Amino acid sequence: MYSAPSVTYPVGRSRGATRILIATWALGACCAGLSCYLIDSVGWRQLLLVLSVLFSGVAAGLGLRSDGKGMLHFDGLCWSLTGTDSGRAVHAARATVALDLQSLLLVRLTQPGRAGRWVWLEERAMPERWRDVRRAVYSRAPSAPPAGEPWRATAPADAP
Repeated sequence: MYSAPSVTYPVGRSRGATRILIATWALGACCAGLSCYLIDSVGWRQLLLVLSVLFSGVAAGLGLRSDGKGMLHFDGLCWSLTGTDSGRAVHAARATVALDLQSLLLVRLTQPGRAGRWVWLEERAMPERWRDVRRAVYSRAPSAPPAGEPWRATAPADAP
């Protein structure tokens, strides 16, 4: 079986991810507005709902601003992310696809003992390497080599 190719791919702000985030926030804001409209009495619950919509919008906007550029690298065994604005480099990580929209991937990089890091991969960032990065993200980690010599798995016929 062939292993996935080693690949280096740019990550950073994604227009597709921004659109998804804005659409999701707008849908939530519309639902909150509709529920405030349908409930006759105005009270602390409606105020809390409106404040949560505003807070989530501000938090999403700040999150989009801090999404810096970096380079994601796969060496055939593990993933690493370097060159980020936040200074949080990731080394010896495992990648798991959370959302696949064919030309846009949401990938979670996990390291043992550390919090996971979410990155968006977009085809338009480097179209000529897109198929390679998709193969690498979906490849299984190579298994450990067999212990000992595989041809000695059985006892010799002349053994007592």
